Amino acid sequence: MEDVKTGVSITDLGLNDFRMDLLNHLKEHGEIAGLPTGLHAVVPADPGRGLLPGVLFALRNRHPGINVGQANRLHPYYLVYIGDDGKPVAGHVDVKRLLDLLSLACKDRHAPIPEAYRPFNQSTRDGKDMNAYSRLLDEAVRSIVSVKEEKDLDSLFSPGPTTALSQGIGGLDDFELLAFLVVQGPA
Repeated sequence: MEDVKTGVSITDLGLNDFRMDLLNHLKEHGEIAGLPTGLHAVVPADPGRGLLPGVLFALRNRHPGINVGQANRLHPYYLVYIGDDGKPVAGHVDVKRLLDLLSLACKDRHAPIPEAYRPFNQSTRDGKDMNAYSRLLDEAVRSIVSVKEEKDLDSLFSPGPTTALSQGIGGLDDFELLAFLVVQGPA
């Protein structure tokens, strides 16, 4: 999202509120370009508001030329929300919903939330055992690949050129993990 100035024009997407939030954050806190990748935060689940236990991943496609059917409005960036059960809560093509959920989970939170991070720290042994989250990241990428495969199949039966034979997204190696938000269920 920090590349709004150079790539994605969020205003063209009808997502101006998110753009304004980002610009206000940058005014208040300065540029975020120097932050390391892989940063994460933990918030409590709130199923009544759509925040189901799981993880919302922010990824960057290492091959910025691949955006099958122009389906991802944030390309080359991807947001994917995967539930603890490994099933998508919201796929990468549902940008507005993902940004709404991200905003709902994080806006106006300025300090870590003990009831969320304590169970996370306990289950991951303070970040030493991230296997469960690695599996969810695999599922997130798999959900992106499955949408691409569906588009490829549809293109075989549609007028015009097919995308089925073009280079595409193959898996986890095609993405860089930028950040993730753990939506922590009850302990």
